[in-house]
Amino acid sequence: MSSVNRRSFLKTSGLLSAGALLTGTSVSAADSDNKPGKTPHTKFAVNVEMWWKSLPFEERIKEAAKLGYPALEFWPWRNKNIEAVADLTQSLGIEVAQFTAWGFTPGLNDPKNHKAFVEEIKASCAIAHQLKCKLMTVVGGNDQPGMTQEEMHQNIIKGLKLAAPIAEENDITLILEPMNIRVDHKGHCLYGSGPSIRICNEVDSSHVKINWDLYHMHITEGDLCGHLKEGIDAGQIGYLQLADHPGRNEPGTGEIYYNRVLKEAYDLGYRGYVGLECRPLSDELTAAKRVAAADVW
Repeated sequence: MSSVNRRSFLKTSGLLSAGALLTGTSVSAADSDNKPGKTPHTKFAVNVEMWWKSLPFEERIKEAAKLGYPALEFWPWRNKNIEAVADLTQSLGIEVAQFTAWGFTPGLNDPKNHKAFVEEIKASCAIAHQLKCKLMTVVGGNDQPGMTQEEMHQNIIKGLKLAAPIAEENDITLILEPMNIRVDHKGHCLYGSGPSIRICNEVDSSHVKINWDLYHMHITEGDLCGHLKEGIDAGQIGYLQLADHPGRNEPGTGEIYYNRVLKEAYDLGYRGYVGLECRPLSDELTAAKRVAAADVW
């Protein structure tokens, strides 16, 4: 082969390989048996609130298992048939990575809600045991009229300190999720890694960590790999989630190069689940293949 032809061949091969990564059409053994949820490095937990939205909840769990995902995540447990979910996940061999125990309202950032918060954490721990789940998301809350951000953050700390002994006793980790206020959650009181790390440092519990959503962090502060290292060095990352931006769709549809970010998490020693809190751009199989392609490096 001449040097000119060889250069042309290498260039073409490189473009084909890059295209395969971006479209998720092939490179990984995960696609060989049509189970793209079986990935070589990262363990993904598909969010069954955002995937297969047209199906009944329990059917979504079956679809996640069909794609080979080792775990799933969901939002509030109330108004769901938890006994059926527990039986189904255990029979399918798919884990519940985490669910939401306390959402946006009433705000954890208002002390008048702390008593209800503690009682809900107690109830949610019982659900977590039923589901054999070790993580529960808690949300700080939307801005409270008349309170500064610092006051709201101090109230979050106070609330988490009340709940921490319950989490420790039950060996369930509460994962506090900072949001972004530029796109999705305007008026929310907690965003960015710095304040979240500080809150968890002040709570000082082995069972209170951060639900580190890379999508929210990207929009809020950028430098995903640098901040990720800071969070892991601080010992305060309890769970990772992702979505691409713009659009909050799966990796490979926006501007975030998740191959690099997921490799960084892996190299830093993160071995927990990564929640797929993203909306499939077209269909779930295509989205799953794009997710699998992001785990190739």
